[in-house]
Amino acid sequence: MATTQHTLVALVEDKPGVLNRMASLFRRRGFNIDSIAVGHCEVPHLSRMTIVVNGSTTVVEQVRKQLDKIIDVIRVSEINAEDAVNRELALIKVKANSTTRSEIMQIVDIFRANIIDVSADSLTVEVTGDEDKIDSLYDLLRAFGIKELARTGRLAMARGGSNSLRPEKES
Repeated sequence: MATTQHTLVALVEDKPGVLNRMASLFRRRGFNIDSIAVGHCEVPHLSRMTIVVNGSTTVVEQVRKQLDKIIDVIRVSEINAEDAVNRELALIKVKANSTTRSEIMQIVDIFRANIIDVSADSLTVEVTGDEDKIDSLYDLLRAFGIKELARTGRLAMARGGSNSLRPEKES
C-alpha cells in the first residue's frame, strides 16, 4: 500500500495530558508525526490540533477513528488538500553583514515576508505561506548562512462556510 501525507484536524478539551494521549496512539501504531500544531480556537475551553502524518489511507482512517474515541477529543476529521487552506509560519535567522543585508532584504520582499529583528550580524525573517513557499525562501537564504530556524508546522482549515469540527451542542 502506498503511503501519502494526511492532515488530521481535531477539536479537543483544553486540558493537560490530551496531547500525550493522542501522540501515544500514533506511537503505538508506528506513525511518525510530521508536524503538530495546537492552539485555542473559537470555542472556549477547547483547542484545535492539526496533525500531519504519512501513511496509507485505510490505516490513517483507523487511527482517526481511534482518536475520536479518546475521552477528551470532541471530533477529528481529515482535511484533503484540495478542499483546505494550509499555512505555516517560519522564523529564520540569517547571517547578515553590511554587504549582504540589502540582498537579503530584496529576497525577503519578493516572498512578501517581514524582517522582525535586526542585529549587527543577523536578520530575523518572518514568513507565512504554504510549505513550498517557506522551503523556497529557506533555500535562497541558506546561501547567506542560517543561524536558526523555527517552523510551526501546518495549520489547516476547510474552505468555505462549513465547520466540520463544531460540536453539535454549539452549532
